[in-house]
Amino acid sequence: MAEILVLYYSRTGGTAEMARRIARGVEEVPQMKARLRTVPAISTVCEAIEDDIPATGSPYASLNDLQECAGLALGSPTRFGNMAAPLKYFLDATGGLWLAGALCGKPAAVFTSASTLHGGHESTLLTMMLPLLHHGMLLVGLPFTEAALHETHGGGTPYGPSHWSGAKSSAVLDNEEKRLGRALGRRLAEVARCLEQSRV
Repeated sequence: MAEILVLYYSRTGGTAEMARRIARGVEEVPQMKARLRTVPAISTVCEAIEDDIPATGSPYASLNDLQECAGLALGSPTRFGNMAAPLKYFLDATGGLWLAGALCGKPAAVFTSASTLHGGHESTLLTMMLPLLHHGMLLVGLPFTEAALHETHGGGTPYGPSHWSGAKSSAVLDNEEKRLGRALGRRLAEVARCLEQSRV
C-alpha cells in the first residue's frame, strides 16, 4: 500500500480536524493509506526540545516520513496570510531531501484554517506551495467540478480546502468544508496511485 503523508501544524484544532478529513478521503481510494503527522511548536527565543512523541494527537513528523510518502498534503493555520512558523521551521530543514531530489515528481496539496473569513486563506495556501515547487512536487488543487466549491459560505478555494474557524477558533467544520477536505484527499491519492503505477 502506498502512503500519503498528511503533515500539519494545528494550534486550536481546526487544521487537525481538516487533516483527519483529508486522511479519510485518501483512504477511500483503493491501495492508498494516510499517514497523519504533525510538527512541534517552536520557541521564539531558542530551539525548542520536545519529546519524540506528543502527549496527544498525531506523532511528530520526521524527514523519513517525507522521503517514504507517495504524496503529501500539507496544512497550516494562517499567520498574517502565511504558514505558521513551526511548519516553516520543519520545511527549512528539508535541504538534504531537496539536494537528493527525494520529493521530485511526487504529488502534493495544501490546506489551511483561519479565524477570519478574509484572513488570508488563499495567500497561506500559496506560501505553502512555494517550498513544494522548489522540491519539484506536482501540485494538486480542487477543481470547480467539486460542487461544494460553489456552495460554501465558509472556507474552500481551488488552491486547496480551507476552514473558517470563527473569532474564537471554536467553529466546527461545516458540511462543505468537510466535503472539500475529503475530495482533496481522494484527488491527491488518485494522482499518487496513477503515478506509482506508471513507475512500475
